Amino acid sequence: MSKIRLLVLCGGQSEEHEVSLSSAKSVLEALPKNRFEVTPVVITREGKWLPSAQTPQALERGSAPSGGEVVLSQASSAAGFDVVFPLLHGPMGEDGTIQGLLHLAGIPFVGSSVLASAVCMDKIMMKSVLAAHGIPQVAYLAVTQHEFSSSPDLVLEKLETLGYPVFVKPANLGSSVGISKAKNSDELRMALRLAFGFDRRVIVEQSTKGKPRELEVAILGNDNPQASPVGELTFESEFYDYETKYTDGRAEMHIPADVPAEIAAKVQALALESFKQLDCAGLARIDFFYVPETGELFLNELNTIPGFTKTSMYPKLWEAGGLSYADLVSKLVELALEQRH
Repeated sequence: MSKIRLLVLCGGQSEEHEVSLSSAKSVLEALPKNRFEVTPVVITREGKWLPSAQTPQALERGSAPSGGEVVLSQASSAAGFDVVFPLLHGPMGEDGTIQGLLHLAGIPFVGSSVLASAVCMDKIMMKSVLAAHGIPQVAYLAVTQHEFSSSPDLVLEKLETLGYPVFVKPANLGSSVGISKAKNSDELRMALRLAFGFDRRVIVEQSTKGKPRELEVAILGNDNPQASPVGELTFESEFYDYETKYTDGRAEMHIPADVPAEIAAKVQALALESFKQLDCAGLARIDFFYVPETGELFLNELNTIPGFTKTSMYPKLWEAGGLSYADLVSKLVELALEQRH
């Protein structure tokens, strides 16, 4: 039986470059050598594709070198492989760009299609689609940089109808980069300026009453997806910001989450419905807010290429569901070949 020729793409031009390299390193270590012939390729922050010979050093350092020539073109890098695993978090990787390139090249790849990737990356578009299908979410408003620059006072007046505190997020980014919690108008102005440093469109979300519990579920499959056990993240900071997310000891995972069985079942059902309505494929991690006092659940985010280190929530959830890390990676490759976008 011939080996599956797998290209693992990692790095990328987003703020989540290092996270991507960590995910790729874990995947490369887990893939069974008797089944896969693996070639890792790092994309630098400037968008240059490194030759395979330079990739191990970049993965070991946790960063790709800057400068240099474009030694590999997108087309030539992907040619000759059976399937591609794009472990590129955030813009220019999780947003349909790489997916479009691979689709044009006719190469199967792990994860969602161009459309689903693009919609899920854009928080405003994702929320609009899910709202049309009755998926519960916190109240939110969208604003562009042009609107804020032209009429800042009018924009603030409109956003303040949500009530304080609010969360301000760039529309297209991940890993909690550029997100702030604003408790008054001065903080809201500062939060908007920060978020507009990452994106020309920003989403402002109403806060739930009290501090909600953060539940997460992993989805695996194509047209007949399955949901993992439900997990919970706990932390002492005001919200799950970048520092909390990537500093050891700042947050804890609890799998399974200590919630009533009917709440866990509802989280799984809402996650599967959202995955299907957005036409996702392969994998996704879907995050929810749970308000115990009222029993309310609100979908927060859907990540089509979630963090994939051995200690990340997505593989840990499936480990609790009886699927090892190595088997999970193999299953995702099988799903990509089955899907043939």
